[in-house]
Amino acid sequence: MRHLTIVILIFCFTVRPALAQQDTTHLKSAEYSPSVWAWIVPSALVSYGILTRLTPALQDVDKQIDRPFAKHFHRQYAFDDYILYTPILGVYGLDLCGVKAKHNFLDRTLVIGSASVMCAGVSFCGKEWIDVRRPDGSEQSFPSRHTAFAFMLSHILFREYQDVSPWIGIAGYGIGATTGVMRMVNRRHWFSDVITGAGVGILSTELSYLLLPVWHKLLKIEPQTAGISLLPMVGSDQIGLGGVIRF
Repeated sequence: MRHLTIVILIFCFTVRPALAQQDTTHLKSAEYSPSVWAWIVPSALVSYGILTRLTPALQDVDKQIDRPFAKHFHRQYAFDDYILYTPILGVYGLDLCGVKAKHNFLDRTLVIGSASVMCAGVSFCGKEWIDVRRPDGSEQSFPSRHTAFAFMLSHILFREYQDVSPWIGIAGYGIGATTGVMRMVNRRHWFSDVITGAGVGILSTELSYLLLPVWHKLLKIEPQTAGISLLPMVGSDQIGLGGVIRF
């Protein structure tokens, strides 16, 4: 634990200035204006998954992709149950280390909450309404909920820090892609399940950002004043962290 603390402190005081040297004073909660590609790419991914359910030729593609996994992997690896959540560490952690996110703490939390509800709802409906068996023979394969949540969090990480460094988002998408591949390695999902899950996660994020003004109105939130302040406290025999959340 001591070594982990040292690593975190080194990151905060050495890596942080390099990332934060860009002027980020303009990164405040504001109206969100997504690009056309923000809708085209995830919509194409979801469309591919739906089309696969209607096209035997694309279902054969799923089986061909699954064949090497069935041949070479004979055990399941559990870490895909955990890595899908790691982008959330960047969503909050980078900002705490001084790398300013585009939106404040409260807005990021509202986006994650809204997107999570959308991902869960779409995944539940898809699994209940579309009868697709998993590669291992069990039920409720379409779409991949793990992949949806991984890409949802990865896309939020990208949106919040894309003006700081594109590599932050690339790292997040790498985690999302790894989650999807591991779902296929474990033979819990077909390729089309994973592709659809990625699209669902990204679309949920985009819609959640568009909903921010609605949340502000319903909760009577002032974006300019909402946020979080943290202050380390060090004493002769203790160390702690205090904070204030402003609504």
